[in-house]
This record gives sequence, structure tokens and C-alpha cells, in this order.
Amino acid sequence: MDATAARTRITEIRSTGGQTTIDELDGLWAALPPARPDDILGSWKGSEFTSGHRFEGYLPKIRWHGKRFTSYTDVAPLVCRDENGELFDDLERAKGGASLWTVEFRGEPTATMVYDGQPVLDHFKWIDDDTLLGVMNGKGVLDNGRHYYFVLDRE
Repeated sequence: MDATAARTRITEIRSTGGQTTIDELDGLWAALPPARPDDILGSWKGSEFTSGHRFEGYLPKIRWHGKRFTSYTDVAPLVCRDENGELFDDLERAKGGASLWTVEFRGEPTATMVYDGQPVLDHFKWIDDDTLLGVMNGKGVLDNGRHYYFVLDRE
């Protein structure tokens, strides 16, 4: 599969409710170009897939809105909405902030968000100029060795 086919398939998945499998997401990830930290600075709105991963449903439950990459060393990994709908950085749940690095994942260097207070990494690849495919990696995140995927749309 090439990047164009992967982009088309991700658009189809998202437009029909996000139902897919982790195996399919693994294949789509492999076809996409890696992101660089400089290119993803800014605010992003997040969404998840319905893939059967045990982590699925957790982010909507905490009213996750997305992520904010202000600089390499100032990253808000969990931007959520409070009871009044206002955005806030949920540093307690995220166990601190995060930083942005280039880290090799599956043989490719890619933009990676490294949580400050927990052994979790989020790696990013481009779906298009304003959309990222993210994959969460680290201790406590894997589901029988399988990763959790999500999407970020540039705000």
C-alpha cells in the first residue's frame, strides 16, 4: 500500500464511524510519511478509532479534546474539557507535561511526544498537511503487544 491509498482508506474509516482493526491500522501506519517535530507545533483536536484496543473509550470518557505542542519542551499531552466546556491541561491525569523529540519507531525516525511522568511515547505520521496518525507506545499501553492508534486534526 502507498501513502495515497492509506490516506484514502483512513478517510473512509473516519467518515463511517471509525471502525477498523489494529492490524489494518498497523498497515496504514507503515504507508504514511513520518512527521518532524518542527512541523507539528500548535494545537490539535483528537479523535480515536473503534479497533478493539482495551484503551478505547478512555479518552472520550475524560473529555479529551486533543494535544498542544507549544515548543519542544512545552507540550500538553491531555487537553481536556471541564464541566463547563472550557479547555484545560489535565497534568494530573497525564502525570505532568511532555516533550517533543525525534525517535525511531519501527525503523523510522518520527516526531514523538515523550510523557514527562510515565513511560509512554506517542509517535506521529502525516495523513495529510493538517492531519496526523498517532500511535501510543509504552509500558501499560500495549494490549497484548498491540498499540493504540488515534488521529489529530490541526486546529
